[in-house]
Amino acid sequence: MAGAFSTLSEADSKALVAAHGIPVPREHLASTPADAARAADELGYPVVVKLCGDAIAHKTERGLVRLGITSAADVESAASELLAAASPEDGDVQVLVAPMLRGTRELIAGLNHDPQFGMTVMLGIGGILAESIADVTFRLVPIDRVDAEEMIDDLAAQTLLGPFRGEPAVDRERVMDVLVGLSRAAEADPSIVSVDLNPLIVVDGVPIAVDALVEVALVEVQR
Repeated sequence: MAGAFSTLSEADSKALVAAHGIPVPREHLASTPADAARAADELGYPVVVKLCGDAIAHKTERGLVRLGITSAADVESAASELLAAASPEDGDVQVLVAPMLRGTRELIAGLNHDPQFGMTVMLGIGGILAESIADVTFRLVPIDRVDAEEMIDDLAAQTLLGPFRGEPAVDRERVMDVLVGLSRAAEADPSIVSVDLNPLIVVDGVPIAVDALVEVALVEVQR
């Protein structure tokens, strides 16, 4: 696949996948520290505050994420630090304020272009186990719910999908919604080059995309 590519901001990436039925947290964008604090008050604490912009793809590596903030004053401080950390190359930026979601299990899902076969949907075990067990599965776009169910069954770590550490089993129907939604997004928008939902935190059995990164083609490309 050849062409010029760009990434969408986290907020725009989430809006794109949410339009295809993928659960995302209720979040707010803020341009000033005071706006960020008001957003946090509305969402309820604790919250996560991140720097958000089209050119910011690797927030964690750059220290552009603040977790578990429990007061408006601390949100203002974190937002001030993040906005000051933006570089000229980052372009226009805001801060994204989101609820701090917790779960003992994480999944990863996305869209990836295989140079030989074309666009694929991916599902895997995420979190600290992702690199150690490399438990992932792929299907070619388009997929239906039968394909999505088979992808879930393909994962080796099935015990992580059942009741786990006092939490209910992962809602397989909701995971299927995510996978089929990704497939539909790829079909609906040929400019999509890749989608990375990492992590999908499992909250009360439901996978929620707490981070998303969509890469799009700036010019028409041949798949």
